[in-house]
Amino acid sequence: MKECTIYKIMDLVGKKWTLCILHELHKGNMCDKRFNELKNQLNDITPKTLSARLKEMEQEGLITKTVDSSTFPVKCEYALTDSGKELVVIVQSLKDWGNKWVVDNETCRRTLCIECKS
Repeated sequence: MKECTIYKIMDLVGKKWTLCILHELHKGNMCDKRFNELKNQLNDITPKTLSARLKEMEQEGLITKTVDSSTFPVKCEYALTDSGKELVVIVQSLKDWGNKWVVDNETCRRTLCIECKS
């Protein structure tokens, strides 16, 4: 089973907060987001967990990290890669499935994730 693609993918995206971070990076026209922006949107995530997930996602090629050391404090921004954007499409398919079979959320059903304000 260790070589199974599904198991390997779940090791990556099955960790708590990974898909939520992808979702937040997608929202708002997929503009780059800073660490504190993500932290504020993901209310219950700890800074340690957010930092760990961002590093893992960067290593897996889902996001990029841009560092601007010409400012103080140093400015780091995160953005989706093409791979991350493609994964968001799959996550949105999960949303559609969830709205059909699991969750009764009419607002979510009618709203594009990129336009989500919640």
